[in-house]
Amino acid sequence: MDKSEKKRLRSRIGERLDISHTRMSDDDALMLDRFLDSYETDYKGKSRTKSASGVGFSSDGRYRYKESTTYTFTDEPGVRVDYSYHDDDGDSESRSQTVTDARGVLDILKKLF
Repeated sequence: MDKSEKKRLRSRIGERLDISHTRMSDDDALMLDRFLDSYETDYKGKSRTKSASGVGFSSDGRYRYKESTTYTFTDEPGVRVDYSYHDDDGDSESRSQTVTDARGVLDILKKLF
């Protein structure tokens, strides 16, 4: 990809995602461009959940835990990430954040697909 084409892609991506301080390879730029082109039909409103469970050890002994992360593609290009953790010792945690920067969205796409 030549410099002018990459500059055009970065500009187009920057109209819908925050690209400040984001370095992208040619492949990254093409992936984000395809993602934005098909966002309305292939991603918007859809979710994917990744779950894990296991055994951990602490000074109190062994405990079992479950965690899940749900990735939801928002109305505007971006991803809401909801994380929850619970263990049988009574500890729990949950948090949510919305990712709208190009690098964050790219990292999530690579993780999910």
